[in-house]
Amino acid sequence: MIQSSCGLDCFDACEFSVAEYNSCELIANTSNNTLCSLLNKELFDTPRIEKPTIDGIEVSLEEALDATALALKEKALLWRGSGNFGVMNEITNLLFEQIGGTLTKGSLCDGAGGAGIEEGRGVNRTLPIEQIQNAEVVIVWGRNISTTNSHFMPYLAGKKIVVIDPVATPIAKKADLHIQIAPRKDVYLALMLSRFIFMEDSEKIEWMDEYASEYEDFYDFTRTFRLKGILEYLELNLGDIGKLISYLKFDKVVILVGVGVQKYSIGHSVLHAIDSLASTLGLFGKEGCGVGYLGDSKLGFDNPFDVTTPRVSKVNTPFKDFKTVLVQGGNPAESMPNSKRVQKELESLETLIYFGLYHNETSKRAKIVIPAKSFLEKKDIRLSYADYKVSPMNPIMDTDIGISEYDFVKELYKKGNFSQLNKEQEYIDKWLNHCQKQENTLYSPAYQMLPYQNGFGEDEDDEFIFIDDFEDYFEDIKRLIKYRKSSNKENKKQEYWLITPKAKHSLNTQFRRDNSVHIHPDLGYENNQELSISSSYGEHKFIAKHNSDLRVDCVLITANTLGVNTLTPDTISQEGEGACYQEVKVTINAKDIL
Repeated sequence: MIQSSCGLDCFDACEFSVAEYNSCELIANTSNNTLCSLLNKELFDTPRIEKPTIDGIEVSLEEALDATALALKEKALLWRGSGNFGVMNEITNLLFEQIGGTLTKGSLCDGAGGAGIEEGRGVNRTLPIEQIQNAEVVIVWGRNISTTNSHFMPYLAGKKIVVIDPVATPIAKKADLHIQIAPRKDVYLALMLSRFIFMEDSEKIEWMDEYASEYEDFYDFTRTFRLKGILEYLELNLGDIGKLISYLKFDKVVILVGVGVQKYSIGHSVLHAIDSLASTLGLFGKEGCGVGYLGDSKLGFDNPFDVTTPRVSKVNTPFKDFKTVLVQGGNPAESMPNSKRVQKELESLETLIYFGLYHNETSKRAKIVIPAKSFLEKKDIRLSYADYKVSPMNPIMDTDIGISEYDFVKELYKKGNFSQLNKEQEYIDKWLNHCQKQENTLYSPAYQMLPYQNGFGEDEDDEFIFIDDFEDYFEDIKRLIKYRKSSNKENKKQEYWLITPKAKHSLNTQFRRDNSVHIHPDLGYENNQELSISSSYGEHKFIAKHNSDLRVDCVLITANTLGVNTLTPDTISQEGEGACYQEVKVTINAKDIL
């Protein structure tokens, strides 16, 4: 048996084995002994790029690499996606250090939320799965577990489940309580819950005296919000708050937070407020307790691919400022917000190079296309942002298609007459040498069974810092409350919150694509009707799908849908250099296409 693990960017980080080399029959080593459709089917069924091309004409790999080496002598940018989570993907950083190129900074995924966690805790430690197993109550806050990390589901069996989500997700329908809050209001809910905890004298004073002593200032901050107005804004009543708090009062409570709650300019404040609520309840450093988000998977490692090259934003990358752009394992033409702007700038480049597995909207615009090896065909290791386990990725099959990231960089080093790279195994060993080993399992050097048991910060001798302010320019609560009472409300064109979650059979724009917009049936549009959805950033036509799981004031377009990012803003979050995909409202127009 050959053991390996999945390299897809996913909470689950599944491990699997094959009986023999070159076998496509993957045997699951997961909590429920199954593999997701991406690993079990889509990975093998999706046609790959098999041959290098220049200007659409098939060439040898050597010719493509020669053309790449020449193009990289111009002002060059590396834009790397996260479709493959193996650590060796970052070796291209070393190449751009040698050529004096530019990298990107920030995140299209979790950056704002991670920044909020660091503001409170100092470092973003992963919540171990063992503590989820030991919990009595699990609060699933904006996280569609059955889609984004289905292998967590067995750990929730037998627990009280509370879901806070604008969508009645599969887990919400089975939950003990579902609070169907509107998008972008999570920070206010977290603050109000904290305030009521204080008002009921349910706060954990003994714990806070030791680990979070500024709690009185935090309580004062929560009191700056007018209760009646905020509850009206949240569309909740005292009974709803009371039900939710009754679950928070259990001894062992875990809060699992998804990335959707922080796809806004104030995304960092959302996670900081949720963490502050957890601290009010003393949920850190205790058995069966904690807040789980996307942990810092590289915490404790000495990354051999860290370089000090210049960087530009990954959210609103100024492609027009470069002559050459190398896109590695990504699809910025469709996955970046404000995609019309992105596509226009990519098309104006002198040389766009695409290095990846599958054709997409970016590869179709590229002058040079170089096929890559998949994670099934090369050696690597992967880290996880949902677990501390470090999983070896051993090749299980061989093919003549493509080139690995290591060999790609090695060949371009030769062509550029740069200093010799280390051997591939030496880089892998640099990662492995940091790992903790328990029996036959490797763990991150940052692994702790009870994170924050001794305190916060890198040295665990700091206190938790509560949220004490935030600026919400997109939503003016006083204006909204006043407007809700206005008799002129019906004269305003109806706007809807845009929700852009993951799809079950895709990884963003990789694998299956869609063309649907999900709307509530009560909006009056026909199922399968073509609708034009528009925002201040663009307009696109989609096919309507009725979905009564949504709030009436929301439309849902999954991240794998063609054209969804025509509608999304390239705004950068206030902290964390994160993308704000949902910092937008959209309108529906059907009159010209009925």
